[in-house]
Amino acid sequence: MQLTKHWAAVLEDYVIDLAWTGDGQSLIAASADGPITVFNVTDGAVAHVVPGDEDGTNVIAAHPSQCLLVSGGQDGAVRFWDPAAGQAIASVALDAGWVDHLAWSADGKTLAAAAGRTLALFNPDGSLRHTFDPAPKTLSAIAWQPAGGCLAAAYFGGVVLWDADDHIAQHEFAYANGIHALAWSADSRWLVSGNQDPSVHLWLPEKQDEFHMSGYESKVKHISFDRTGRWLATSGGRDGCVWDCEGGGPEGREPAMLPHDAPICAVAYQNQHSIVATAAQDGAVRLWSPE
Repeated sequence: MQLTKHWAAVLEDYVIDLAWTGDGQSLIAASADGPITVFNVTDGAVAHVVPGDEDGTNVIAAHPSQCLLVSGGQDGAVRFWDPAAGQAIASVALDAGWVDHLAWSADGKTLAAAAGRTLALFNPDGSLRHTFDPAPKTLSAIAWQPAGGCLAAAYFGGVVLWDADDHIAQHEFAYANGIHALAWSADSRWLVSGNQDPSVHLWLPEKQDEFHMSGYESKVKHISFDRTGRWLATSGGRDGCVWDCEGGGPEGREPAMLPHDAPICAVAYQNQHSIVATAAQDGAVRLWSPE
């Protein structure tokens, strides 16, 4: 499959995070030194530049349906922006170290933010809704269940499923190693972690069953489900792996391999088809079809 470059842009520092607006008309790029640039998808024209975090931006999250952007950075604040107007809406300091993780719930009613051991929930207007008790160790990944019932939060030693309404722990799954990434399948059946050991671990929360796949070349930092919830793409070295999660799950099955010449640094499924994109540290980007 041949990729065609439509446009390119250069920022003052390296791009630390990317996000699409909910309508798909703008691409938002966060520079590590702070500024956040909103590009028009059609021609790459710069619509707005907002300052972001003056100490350095770490992460951004675009609202799934509204014209609303959130950023987190090294000063420990969560900032809400109007990307169309290029203006700040609200800023809340978590006072818990760098903000490393942001995630909107599927319905767009709640934003989760993690900084150090602190996990907090916000309303779309920027007001703080709830702060959880500190996690046992630094939070390393968060992911909303697509069905909206809970938020998964990982730290070294396990994953907690926090109820979205009453903020109590639904389940806690122990895992005796570091977790780098979390992902839910679209049907909310599977919760998956990419791990430091290096491995991939899967849970069926409703049954509290667990599955484990090891043998990766390096830490698994990137995982992505396709839109059906059947196919799980993972990194962890120079080869991507696609696991079949249908029926009883992937344990014992052979994965499809997606080879690169350099370590893979990004994996993402397309939203409408089962096409997966992989990118490697040598600058290569490849698209893979399920056929």
